[in-house]
Amino acid sequence: MNAVLEPLPPAARARLAIRAGEWTGHTSGLAEGHVQGNVVILPAAQADHFLRYCQRNPKPCPVLAVSEPGHASLPTLGAGIDIRTDVPRYRVWRHGELVSEPTEIRELWRDDLVTFIIGCSFSFEQALLDAGLPVRHIEQGRNVPMYRTNIATVPAGPFNGPLVVTMRPMLAGAVIRAIQVTSRFPDVHGAPVHIGDPSLIGIADLARPDYGDAVDVGPGELPVFWACGVTPQAAITQARPEFCITHAPGAMLITDLLNHELASF
Repeated sequence: MNAVLEPLPPAARARLAIRAGEWTGHTSGLAEGHVQGNVVILPAAQADHFLRYCQRNPKPCPVLAVSEPGHASLPTLGAGIDIRTDVPRYRVWRHGELVSEPTEIRELWRDDLVTFIIGCSFSFEQALLDAGLPVRHIEQGRNVPMYRTNIATVPAGPFNGPLVVTMRPMLAGAVIRAIQVTSRFPDVHGAPVHIGDPSLIGIADLARPDYGDAVDVGPGELPVFWACGVTPQAAITQARPEFCITHAPGAMLITDLLNHELASF
């Protein structure tokens, strides 16, 4: 008798599609209910400095996992994860300059590389939706808009730079509820860092995000800004490490963890 094969869970199924090159776009809305993570991969010589940078800036850089040097697996985040193939699109940096955006990094892998997975705001978006709150970029099928701000992060060694934020527009009556919902998820950026006038945090034009896609802001809506895990990419351009790999903005690692497991209460 043939054994009955259990269907793969959504996160594993999404990773296999990404590994096969069948999905190379942003991951917002994929594997509903599963935690997604930002990726930073650095040589071990810079890893201690970067870990301290994350510890000093927990709002934009909440660390979910750190690998052993040279290990491509992340067993605390999911069975069979291979960080070399399981992100839809990577960014390769040399001395702080972006040099390529491959869909896998096996040929670039080194025995001294350490992987950091940092919490992503995609993880609290399901909680917002469950609370009946709008998530505009999902409604419009776009990547979340991300902006560099004039808010400085706390430096550590060579790593420093501006805070990067994501933006989701909401009517004023929904903002308080959004604060309540996202405050429960400190491991994925928690509550907003700014509400309202974008110029107060150095954003000149909401229609021109630094990363991701612009979204519509309707009449009477306020822009609501959360800290973003793309912040390390701004720090990398300042630190100029000889070699570094990150995810492309919006193209995250999908883990086996469930979003509700990160809720603080």
